[in-house]
Amino acid sequence: MTARPVVLLVDDEPEILVALSDLLEESFTILSTTSPAEALDILARRPDVDVIVSDQRMPEMGGDVMLARARAFCDAQAILLTGYADIGAVAAALNQGRISFYSHKPWDGDALRAMIVQAAHRHRLEGELHTERMLLHGLLRNLRSGLAFKDPQGRFIRINRQAAAFYGRDEAACLGQREEDLTDPAQLPALRAAEARMAAEGKDEDIVAFPTPGGGTVWREFTRARLDANPGAALGAAPGANPGSGSHSVLINRDITRQREMEARLRQAEKMQALGTMAGGIAHDFNNLLTAVMGSLELAADTGPPLDSRTARLLDNAMAAARRGADLTRRLLNFSRPRDLSLQPVDVNALLRNMRDLLMQAVTARRRDGAAPRMPFAIDVGGLAPDGTLPPARTDAGQLELALLNLCINAGDAMPDGGTIALSTRPIHIDGSHIDNPHTDTPHGDGPRIGDSAGGDLAPGPYVVVSVADQGTGMSPETLARIFEPFFTTKDVGRGTGLGLSMIYGFIRHVGGDVRVASTLGQGTRVDLYLPVQQDAATPAPPPPPEPPAPRGLLALVVDDEDAVRAVTAGFLRGMGHRTIEATGGEAALSRLSDMEPDIPDLVVMDVMMPRMGGEEAARRIRARYPGTPILFLTGYADNADLPDDALILRKPFTQAELSEYVARAIGS
Repeated sequence: MTARPVVLLVDDEPEILVALSDLLEESFTILSTTSPAEALDILARRPDVDVIVSDQRMPEMGGDVMLARARAFCDAQAILLTGYADIGAVAAALNQGRISFYSHKPWDGDALRAMIVQAAHRHRLEGELHTERMLLHGLLRNLRSGLAFKDPQGRFIRINRQAAAFYGRDEAACLGQREEDLTDPAQLPALRAAEARMAAEGKDEDIVAFPTPGGGTVWREFTRARLDANPGAALGAAPGANPGSGSHSVLINRDITRQREMEARLRQAEKMQALGTMAGGIAHDFNNLLTAVMGSLELAADTGPPLDSRTARLLDNAMAAARRGADLTRRLLNFSRPRDLSLQPVDVNALLRNMRDLLMQAVTARRRDGAAPRMPFAIDVGGLAPDGTLPPARTDAGQLELALLNLCINAGDAMPDGGTIALSTRPIHIDGSHIDNPHTDTPHGDGPRIGDSAGGDLAPGPYVVVSVADQGTGMSPETLARIFEPFFTTKDVGRGTGLGLSMIYGFIRHVGGDVRVASTLGQGTRVDLYLPVQQDAATPAPPPPPEPPAPRGLLALVVDDEDAVRAVTAGFLRGMGHRTIEATGGEAALSRLSDMEPDIPDLVVMDVMMPRMGGEEAARRIRARYPGTPILFLTGYADNADLPDDALILRKPFTQAELSEYVARAIGS
């Protein structure tokens, strides 16, 4: 419910105050005083007064003087009452804006009441208008997006600094101008289409890409809407603007580049996760095939009379091809889920210094055409963080060396005429509010990039950043968006598998870090590896004792759903002097064990991934019924699934010698 207007009555005659109160008390909240000085005190305490009704001729202070003083801190409407023909004072007060109305004594009750109602309504409207203006100006000043209002002819009548900066001008230079007068000619067709849609539908939203001088892209979202209610005085008007007929409109111009980049990174991460899952599944099946192929070849070579040279060579060729397939599968698994990572505190600076000569040799030896580059290759380690300022990184030193070797070879390939590969390190801390841009100080910092800031995908905490930068050909945005995809390569046939960068990506992500890449065509590429800092460096574990020799004459239960893999595993074991029993899955293995009681096998060699009952569940049931039975797991996956931490796992494909080593470890444990 709207509060009643508040009226302050000021007159030195109490009878006049009583008469005015009787006239107005049904419609207004009444305050009254016979003293102009007290009236000023009341107004200072009561900012809610809407109307002041004051006598003009008072001995303490004239009404026009009192109202002039009140105007310094009070915006209430003023009505002056006079019983004399002091028209000069009334006219002066009207001209100076101190009063809105005046009335003679004696007054006409209905006319005076109507005058006060109108004054109170005007005061409320002015208050609302002041609030709207304050909100509008605050919005224009503080809104991070561009905001502008247009008159019905499309000319800017209000515009904030962000919107004006988009047109390369200040606010004053944009007022009175049409949007099409300030827009780049190349964008005019899109602008006219957007305005046509707004005219037809009353609103339009459009996303426009703008190229940057460095070859990148800035995305902006434009929202246009008709304002069917005429803003009137709340918006004011630009000099010379004629509102005319039609509707005003609002334009919101928002930079959504960061949002688009985050969406692209999310899509990339989802794609990489899907590719990793697919690669892991393919690699598992392929590992089973390779186990059967390599095992069969090895058994065939060891069975029967000695082979002639031609047959032996064919078997060697087949085995070599199978080993290459196993290596390719290992890379796929490392992309999917890097395995066997030995996470230890690593002095990255020392690792880079020790690798410098190796990297130089690898980059130089990479040139296969025999032609010397126009300038020699160089490995620059001058950008390493000062000694004592770089904490140890928590990573696998061997995998990190392979990643750096791969990156440097790629950098050398990108510089056919030679050049410098710069290696640098620096510590950095990521927290929830800090967004670090590692590329602002690079020569290609304005170019297209993947992940132009750190922190978005990294857990808060300290990191070591290892950077590899070249002066090579650089990459286009399209190429840059695909560099981590398995099998994607820009190199000639025979010069790359397309798995190097994907393996680096998988390795870095699985140690808890991330990869950032910046590149510009013709200016080079920079790769930043973010490695988590080792928080509690532990004493390295002592080397394991030498494995005992493999026993002979064991009874082994071989469990695998793949007939060919099971046959090879059993054949290897028999070739090592053991007896074997075979089962096609977990349920079949439990059934065979029940049939063998009270005798049980000396060893269970079991696949992990099997239908209906997998190796983990079957092993749990076997150990519950036959405690102490050694179990050796076989797997074609990279991870250990849900196996216990102390589980003994042999990766597929494997040789007879590798199986013999693991059998010895299983029996000796």
